Amino acid sequence: MTPMRIADADGGPVLDERVLLEALPLASTPARALELGCGTGRQTRLLAAGGKFASILALEVDRIQHGKNLLVDDLPGVRFALGGAQQIPAPDASVDAVFLFKSLHHVPLDLLGQAFAEMHRVLAPGGLVYISEPVFGGDYNEILRLFHDEEKVRAAAFDATRAAVDAGLFELLSQTFFRAKVKYRSFADFEQKVIQATHTEHRLAPALYARVQSKFEAHLGPDGANFLAPFRVDLLRKA
Repeated sequence: MTPMRIADADGGPVLDERVLLEALPLASTPARALELGCGTGRQTRLLAAGGKFASILALEVDRIQHGKNLLVDDLPGVRFALGGAQQIPAPDASVDAVFLFKSLHHVPLDLLGQAFAEMHRVLAPGGLVYISEPVFGGDYNEILRLFHDEEKVRAAAFDATRAAVDAGLFELLSQTFFRAKVKYRSFADFEQKVIQATHTEHRLAPALYARVQSKFEAHLGPDGANFLAPFRVDLLRKA
């Protein structure tokens, strides 16, 4: 088996991640999905719109964002709930696919192994785990790392994924490296969506705030700031 890699030298092609979601090798459809760390529900909507899932359980640990999610009334097949990957509020073998979009590295490091055990527990035989993680690199990451350096936690998330495969809990089906378009209209847009995100408290001293703003605004053009951020998708199947 080809060894798992945390990054690709050239970052991979520019890709809309929906292409990967549409090509998922589900055993049958409609299926039952679980999303861990659903955030604002952006990816939840993509999963619901794809028509592959009869039900989606979308979990979030941030109580502020979860409260907002409970107000969503246009996703009839989706149930929002409070919970994390390390303790999933779902019965054994109750879902066919688990999705983590940029959320695995937010699981506490000492609970990553427990999180994979929980995913294994709630998945039906042959169920899939779709892990989409940002790769530590690129111009966008150089801005983020000024106030939120995730190199250590992203590496730990990758190591935990590889450990779960090596332990025989899951089989690695594929790794896909690609670059995704990330766009912000202005620095104010970036500040609202990233610096002021409720799932992580960022308090920037004036000097650091100025550095972040300067580095961000160096990428501003007539249509805002545009980046190509590298990502990796690890697709696993319950062994």
